[in-house]
Amino acid sequence: MTHFTERNLNQKCVYWGSPTPDGYGGYTYADPVELDCRWEDVVMAEQGTLGSEIELRSEVQVKVDVDEQGMMLLGELDDIDSADYDNPVDAGADMIVRFNKIPTLDANHFYRKAYLGRLWTGKT
Repeated sequence: MTHFTERNLNQKCVYWGSPTPDGYGGYTYADPVELDCRWEDVVMAEQGTLGSEIELRSEVQVKVDVDEQGMMLLGELDDIDSADYDNPVDAGADMIVRFNKIPTLDANHFYRKAYLGRLWTGKT
């Protein structure tokens, strides 16, 4: 039987992990993978680690650990144009700003949630 932490993951998302700085202010990523998720669009703001305001756009529950600064997009791998396969920004993905992993009371399972957004630059 599926554990309650994974029972409602009825949607799909595409995840680009292993962010590595590219030396030009951006990142390179591993090949995208498709994950089961529960995606909720939200509108929130929080302070980033460097004092900048971060606009959170989505909360995404997943059953695996994901990397902060990784990228996520609601949908399936088949939805992505081949030209955008290696470029999550052009594909329309948002950055994982924060990732929480909370154990259940028996500590045998985890509730994992990624918060997606982008740094506020004053531009729309």
